[in-house]
Amino acid sequence: MPGTKKDALNNGVHDYTAENLYVHPDNPAVLEALEKFRDHKLGLMMHWSPASQLGIYESWCMSDDSAAWSKGDVDWTDDMNEFRQQYRNLRTTFNPIRFQPEVWADLAKECGFQYLLFTTKHHDGFCMWDTETTDYKVTSPNTPFSSHRYADICRHLFDSFRERGMSIHAYFSKPDWNTPYYWSPEFTSPDGKTDRNVNYDVEKHPEIWEEFVAMSHRQITEIMTNYGRIEALWLDGGWVRPENKGQDIRIGEIVERIRETTQPHLMAVDRTVGGPYENFITPEQTVPDDPVLVPWESCVTLGRRFSFNYDDDFKTPRELIHLLINIIAKGGNLALNIAPQPDGRLPVKGVATIRELGAFLKRNGEAVYGTRECAPYLADGIAYTRKGSKVYAFYLYPDNSAEVRHSFTLPNFGEVLSVSLLSDEGEVKTENVDEGKLRITVLSRTTQGVPYSDVFRIEIK
Repeated sequence: MPGTKKDALNNGVHDYTAENLYVHPDNPAVLEALEKFRDHKLGLMMHWSPASQLGIYESWCMSDDSAAWSKGDVDWTDDMNEFRQQYRNLRTTFNPIRFQPEVWADLAKECGFQYLLFTTKHHDGFCMWDTETTDYKVTSPNTPFSSHRYADICRHLFDSFRERGMSIHAYFSKPDWNTPYYWSPEFTSPDGKTDRNVNYDVEKHPEIWEEFVAMSHRQITEIMTNYGRIEALWLDGGWVRPENKGQDIRIGEIVERIRETTQPHLMAVDRTVGGPYENFITPEQTVPDDPVLVPWESCVTLGRRFSFNYDDDFKTPRELIHLLINIIAKGGNLALNIAPQPDGRLPVKGVATIRELGAFLKRNGEAVYGTRECAPYLADGIAYTRKGSKVYAFYLYPDNSAEVRHSFTLPNFGEVLSVSLLSDEGEVKTENVDEGKLRITVLSRTTQGVPYSDVFRIEIK
């Protein structure tokens, strides 16, 4: 079974906590927030930082133990110490003057996204908000974008999305490879090599670790106090946990403090750690084989990477729509990652794909939003969801050359009051066959070509 309490990474991709390790919250406000989260189904995830200028893996290529898979694009130097300095200096040229947060938010709303999941800080430690804890931030005078009216990127993004009715989830990296409280210069190895973990013995130097914990708590408090309503604190870097080198940043302590003050409803997502502060589990770049009957969200990239790459390839609309249907049929949400360009725009080809998703959802969103999993979930090329007395069935056409079907046999869901084809205005008829199974025949269609999916609404008595 995927997922244990032991953090597992494969080329920077996290494993996920097993369903049987999930701890159900007992906080009524959190439980209510989780139900709304499960209704939303589709979130827009974004990884963005000065590293987008190089089109390389964000953060990971700074760590020597990740270089084998992450440094392929770094073809101008083999000197890791030199590279790390070049990477940190990217803040001095980061100037995304074509960034328009309201345009991003309008696009997200048009395409059916219900929440934003944005990287306030990745492992490299660069802060995309106006923090008082470090000068390594987008609003520092050392960053040319600091004089722009949208310099506090988190504030303007959060406000723009919230004004359009979307929720805000704040991604926050627990490790921080910029602060001396995590990678301390005093304990740099003789060869200068780094790995993703703290570089000193926490038990021998608790005073340094306490500085790191205090800084982390201050940063989280800033975001949760000064940036409006936040639905989820999405904590990445699952190797930062007590049982791994004593890396305890006391997540429970800061989450409860926030819940007692500014965000009583806050969902905590301490990824891969399990326990009471992982309120939903987060498969990464994968979808579980079977339904997961606790709250969960797959974070999946529209392209090949979470961070911007100049040569990226994007999923087709068919692949993306089928991905979403696969996830919701198993009870989950999709956090779809799109990486902004260094100039502040979104990739044109990626935007075209999500617009196709939006068009599909305009017609078929009833079968997506607010639904829950419904047995048999996925069977014989048909996916199922349910909302109250209505069952929804999605027949997935694998490609543009597939034969368009006119007859479908579904399980026995009980007495059927009506059946309609959401995805087309064509006419259908129904009959009971083979021990109460439901046969649906499409008599006519109003659209041409091979659909991404036929979507049926079945009203049950």
